[in-house]
Amino acid sequence: MEVMNKSTVTEFILLGIPFFQDLHRLFFVVGLLMYIVAIIGNGFILLIVAIEPKLQTPMYIFLGNLAFLEICYTTTVVPKMLQTLLETQTTICFICCMAQGFFHFIFGSTELFILTAMAFDRYLAICKPLQYPMIMTKHVCVQMSMATWYAAFIIMLFHSLFVWRLPFCGSNVVDHFYCDIGPVLSLACTDTHLIESLGFLSSILIVIMTLILTIVSYCFIIFTILRIPSAVGRKRAFSTCTSHLIVVSILYGALVFMYVRPNVHSSSRITRLVAVLNTTLTPMVNPFIYTIRNTEVKGAVKSAINKKRGNLKENF
Repeated sequence: MEVMNKSTVTEFILLGIPFFQDLHRLFFVVGLLMYIVAIIGNGFILLIVAIEPKLQTPMYIFLGNLAFLEICYTTTVVPKMLQTLLETQTTICFICCMAQGFFHFIFGSTELFILTAMAFDRYLAICKPLQYPMIMTKHVCVQMSMATWYAAFIIMLFHSLFVWRLPFCGSNVVDHFYCDIGPVLSLACTDTHLIESLGFLSSILIVIMTLILTIVSYCFIIFTILRIPSAVGRKRAFSTCTSHLIVVSILYGALVFMYVRPNVHSSSRITRLVAVLNTTLTPMVNPFIYTIRNTEVKGAVKSAINKKRGNLKENF
């Protein structure tokens, strides 16, 4: 394989979102507001999980990890995407482009592993309630969270090493609003079929396998819930899984559409629209999905507010 130092390209031009150019300023305002809401919403979840002792449980530790990942995931892409909406030509240095793609996929992959761990946590809580406190301890939860980060890093590093060593000596125009793997590979001055195959296998390993594990977990959960004699009990058990199921459905639907295919060079209008929604809308709505019907989070917020009011009264 050609080595990277034979590349003549020192920077890439991000084509951005070339369609609907008359609406770019409107898209910028909407995208910026969605990004701000995503950062505030996920930051709020991260903060409340960190400071509230009642939420120091495995389910909320995983949720805190997910909120942190959403902040990182959207931040690697959205600021540059917003720049492409304002400028006629947006450039990104070669190393910055490689780093953007690398971290974007690490955070995305870790998020899938965390969602799978959350499904397993719900399986244990509903299907093995007596053994749950002994199996899913806080120590085990932290170890599982760290394992998701390690696994994503190793898989993405292995794949990225091949991309970093490719020579880029022709066009430097990336037909996307960030350095996604498909548009970048299409610019390489060498055959990339091997890397595409490895990327496809990585997608199968990460996306499909985690999805299968999540589906299997929920099959056991549903069978267990249906055997609960009380309607109130069934409703309560389902309510603990609803938010997670909604997030899983939205995220996996987008990822399967974008990445689980042999040819990743495609950058069609629909694919790019799905990518925009995946990097802006999903991180924005996730905090609302997890908190709007969550009585424990609402209780923790009220408790934190009451403590703050009490401290203020004592000071005055």
